[in-house]
Amino acid sequence: MSNLYSDRSRVVKIIFIVVGVAFIVRLAALQLFDPEYKRLANLQSLRPITQYPARGFIYDRHGKLLVHNEAVYDLMVIPRMVKDLDTAYFCEAVGITRDDFDARMKKARTYSPFAASIFMKQISKEEYARWENKAFRFKGFYISQRTLRIYDRPIAAQVLGYVGEVNDADLKRDKYYKIGDYIGKSGLEKSYEEVLRGIKGKKIMHVDALNREIGPYQHGALDTLPVEGDNLYTTLDADLQQYAEELMANKRGCVVAIEPSSGEVLAMVSAPCYDPNLLVGRVRGDNYRMLNANIAKPMQNRAIMEQYPPGSIFKVAQAMVALDLGVIQPNTGFVCDKSLVGCHNHPSAPTVQDAIKMSCNPYFYQVYRRVIQQNRHKNIYKDSQYGLTVWRNYMLRFGFGKRLDIDLPQGGMASGNIPDTSYYNRWYGRGRWAFSTIYSNSIGQGEVAVVPIQMANLAAIVANRGFFYTPHLVRYYGPDSVRNEKYYERHETGVDPKYFEIAVRGMYDVVHGAGGTGHRADVPGIAVCGKTGTAENIGNDHSVFIAFAPQENPKIALAVYVENAAGGGGTWAAPIAGLLIEKYINGEVKRKDFERNYREAAPCQKLPLAHKIKKSKKKRR
Repeated sequence: MSNLYSDRSRVVKIIFIVVGVAFIVRLAALQLFDPEYKRLANLQSLRPITQYPARGFIYDRHGKLLVHNEAVYDLMVIPRMVKDLDTAYFCEAVGITRDDFDARMKKARTYSPFAASIFMKQISKEEYARWENKAFRFKGFYISQRTLRIYDRPIAAQVLGYVGEVNDADLKRDKYYKIGDYIGKSGLEKSYEEVLRGIKGKKIMHVDALNREIGPYQHGALDTLPVEGDNLYTTLDADLQQYAEELMANKRGCVVAIEPSSGEVLAMVSAPCYDPNLLVGRVRGDNYRMLNANIAKPMQNRAIMEQYPPGSIFKVAQAMVALDLGVIQPNTGFVCDKSLVGCHNHPSAPTVQDAIKMSCNPYFYQVYRRVIQQNRHKNIYKDSQYGLTVWRNYMLRFGFGKRLDIDLPQGGMASGNIPDTSYYNRWYGRGRWAFSTIYSNSIGQGEVAVVPIQMANLAAIVANRGFFYTPHLVRYYGPDSVRNEKYYERHETGVDPKYFEIAVRGMYDVVHGAGGTGHRADVPGIAVCGKTGTAENIGNDHSVFIAFAPQENPKIALAVYVENAAGGGGTWAAPIAGLLIEKYINGEVKRKDFERNYREAAPCQKLPLAHKIKKSKKKRR
């Protein structure tokens, strides 16, 4: 009997020993070898905090501050650590409803029960101060400081762009970003994101049972400091940009101004404009939806994203191509024969210079015909294909028909259209089209489409007598003044510079000569060279004007496009261009009554447009 009890006692001891050993092994595995246990333990006492860097500032060409930062706070949550929370008191303290609380917590748990995520973003200093002393009562919640973009002037919204929270596509594209981070969404904020964003740092803090920070972990040995982003020094002239936006108020259209000698963009306006501060802070979402729903498309940068028929400004490029090919001479004259194509009343042009001044449609009809039909082939269709190919190659060298590689995001950027032979072969069939089919191109209508920045670049090409630098918006960035060398490469049109002198004189006559179409661009004391255009489209005609000044050693070249503004380029676009030239070169505008007329005017046909111009293949023939 005693042996039986002895055996039972031995079995019980063995069981206890086995269970004890199992516990010891399991505890050792958890504490010494299993990283998950260590991670969970650390979560109870350590708080990793992302140190967000200050985003780089943005300045204009004269060092005037355009964009800086202001401190804001994000309320972070680690769902697993949220315990014993008085939800009603918490909701009252932070100013949300119970439904909001539940939705935010659900989103945080979906992201991760263990990792921190944003519960409430962009809390102001004032809001944070109101409940800072209550924060210790909310286990699992803590504050993370970051910066918010502030725009010193309500200008250049479409150029500067805006910053927004990363989405799924951003997270997949770049592992640098985590949920709740911010990224440049448009404009320079997007195209120079890696320059502006800096490098995030990290701080690990000890916290006590009441969720209070009690000091840095390991005396900060594992902490890393954030590296602030580099500053951008743009080519923009803030005063000119603001003035251009004021002139384009109550209008639809755009302005692009370039320094011809460098390709630096002095101003880029897309109207209607909006205050970039509307897309900052917690109101950004509502304002974005409001702006995006606006039928006038204020968020679209018309200067680079819209393509239009150029109208008569295209005649300048047509003349240069024809002269360089030798199909006309400087003293070539044509009768203003309105049976060929409609025209306004003026004398026949005896020279190229006069034709540019008078903007004679029949003259450029004849010019384009000589370019397209060069009598290189007996077959008129083959001859027209040859001529169109030669013409198109010239236009590509002028920067038309392709994207100008400006330093803005390429998505949505337009290239315009310079049609080639395959374009017309698809439309009409091979061997079934000739000059008589496509003559509308001669006066900047038909299938030709250009982007406003290409129009301003044309003005810069003439100002430079035949070459250009790719337009760009940033001069340099960072303390080492880094610049993009591709923007200092000179692009030649291949046209002899002597022919551009004819264009310069013709454009001078447009503004200053008898019979010129752009007298309203005249600025006292400044030799302005310009070219008017009236472009057919949906609704009323567009008003177009390109210009540069002064005539010698030009300082500014620009394009002005006013949509659906009846009266032609000389009526609306030309005077706006003249005022901008006066502002930039003289530093002020003295013609106050003249200025007031165009600042306050609202010439654009209201949207939606009342009627449409029907364009058919038959009409184009």
